[in-house]
Amino acid sequence: MTETRILSEITARRDDLIALTQGLIRIPTLNPPGRNYRDICDYLAARLEPQGWKVEFIRALGAPGDSETYPRWNLLARYEGGLPGDCVHFNSHHDVVEVGHGWTKDPFGGELEDGKIYGRGACDMKGGLAASVIAAEAFIAACPKFKGAIEISATADEESGGFGGVAYMAQKGYFSPERVQHVIIPEPLHKDRICLGHRGVWWAEIETKGRIAHGSMPFLGDSAIRHMGAVLEEMEHELYPHLTTKHTEMPVIPLGARQSTMNINSIHGGEAEPEPGYTGLPAPCVADRCRMIIDRRFLIEEDINEVKGEITDLLERVKDKRPSFDYSVRDLFEVQPSMTDTEAPVVKTVAGAIAKVLGTQAEYVVSPGTYDQKHIDRIGKLKNCIAYGPGVLDLAHQPDEWVGVEDMIDSAKVMALTLQELLL
Repeated sequence: MTETRILSEITARRDDLIALTQGLIRIPTLNPPGRNYRDICDYLAARLEPQGWKVEFIRALGAPGDSETYPRWNLLARYEGGLPGDCVHFNSHHDVVEVGHGWTKDPFGGELEDGKIYGRGACDMKGGLAASVIAAEAFIAACPKFKGAIEISATADEESGGFGGVAYMAQKGYFSPERVQHVIIPEPLHKDRICLGHRGVWWAEIETKGRIAHGSMPFLGDSAIRHMGAVLEEMEHELYPHLTTKHTEMPVIPLGARQSTMNINSIHGGEAEPEPGYTGLPAPCVADRCRMIIDRRFLIEEDINEVKGEITDLLERVKDKRPSFDYSVRDLFEVQPSMTDTEAPVVKTVAGAIAKVLGTQAEYVVSPGTYDQKHIDRIGKLKNCIAYGPGVLDLAHQPDEWVGVEDMIDSAKVMALTLQELLL
């Protein structure tokens, strides 16, 4: 009876869910630089506070990107059930990436067409945020007296590492296991999938060093770009084939990400790019510096020191072949792999709710890239955390990004039945 009442409450909120999603999309929380973060927090607070939620605004003072011009604002809303019990926390990031080119819809219009709501962030992940709000409101309406508490957070900067959002909040104790027991992150992994975690990542800058000279007499200099070319050749012939031999038992999607991978994010060498509008010729100089940014994704079976050692060994091999070769490596960012056990309470509960709502067995997956679970796990020390939400992952960061209304309805039902199981 209770289950039927909860599901009916969500069905009745269909139009509200659409309007909430559209309202969130119409606030352009672009990152970078971090626009309108406070506006979206105020928008959610204006909805939740009158219903009895205790709302807290948390600014990530001193976090990367935080400034007086673009303060890193986060919202945390908590609803107490009135009886002792666990806390279930829904965490969504409110920032979105740049619009890019190729749109046929207004990126911040929230247009509804054929059961799809379009806009930047619709899929990643304002649709998931809206679904979690509707799920919580429907559950509270159907079951006003429950055990424990429900929390909803809208956090900053996930698209640029999460340091102004979940990482900051985890450092302040908001995700400690004593305070929060279950976390669901409504990232767009499909409504029948439970994402258990993600691969690891290491970003680094490799710099090759040379000596400047006149371009007409390059033999008097030493080209850092040519040295970097030798590094690239070693990567092509040795490192990339080696990475294809490394495979994981983690259920990473898509299948190509079940091996170790490395992307060359950028290469900059020699003279700086001319300013827009400059019509002159470049100066004739031998490049004395060349920098490469690498994005290495590694598996739970790999050790971070081994990952870094592969690059050092590669550079040393190049050095043995090139007497004047000199280099440096600078760490930029690293995250350990994370994977929640399938027997964890939140995993089993969401899987049961998926079976009830969708009539199918939940698929367990792991993300090829990282998201804010890394901070909840590593900083908050909370292992009972998953990603589950509506939307098609392939649409994230694409033009004409959209989220399906029916997918949001179904995901909200799964989230609400999860609350029923954990808090009644």
